[in-house]
Amino acid sequence: MAAPHLELDSVFHQPGWEPLADEHFRARVAEFVAASRWVVDGNYSRVQDLVWQRADTVVWIDLPRRLVIRRIILRTLRRTVGRVELWNGNKEPWTNLFRADPAKSIIAWSWTRHRIYQERYARDAADPANEHLTFVRLRSPADAALLISRAGEHSDSARRPPVSGPPGRRSGPLRPDRARSRRYRN
Repeated sequence: MAAPHLELDSVFHQPGWEPLADEHFRARVAEFVAASRWVVDGNYSRVQDLVWQRADTVVWIDLPRRLVIRRIILRTLRRTVGRVELWNGNKEPWTNLFRADPAKSIIAWSWTRHRIYQERYARDAADPANEHLTFVRLRSPADAALLISRAGEHSDSARRPPVSGPPGRRSGPLRPDRARSRRYRN
């Protein structure tokens, strides 16, 4: 059974790229995660406490910086040239391709935040306050493909996609020889 999905960018970025006020953003996210099953896509620190207190799994996509930047540039170029509408009528501006200011360019933001997010998620995975969470760290496209293929194999609601490592909290790349199924739910 599919779980409802919320992309945080679609809530946060209002028309004209105006950010939704924190109190409204938090209220909308809190309402969504109050359900019994859901998937949240995004890593906004301003709502992380709301999401993670109700979550049981964090999928940490930790691809190499060179791969992330290559994909961000190609995605930004495709979206910009194609005038692809993202959220609430917003389209990526041409300046995303050229600006060096991380606040004004997703490419610069991704470059400068890559290491910060690696350190933050490593700390979060080791934090005893997050013992209730299973961290699934995807370090390569192959890890992501394995997660997706295993999720398809175990579509009943009593299972989750595979994770590796000892029972309890886990972090690290997926390994087919050590995979075990669990279900996604809040």
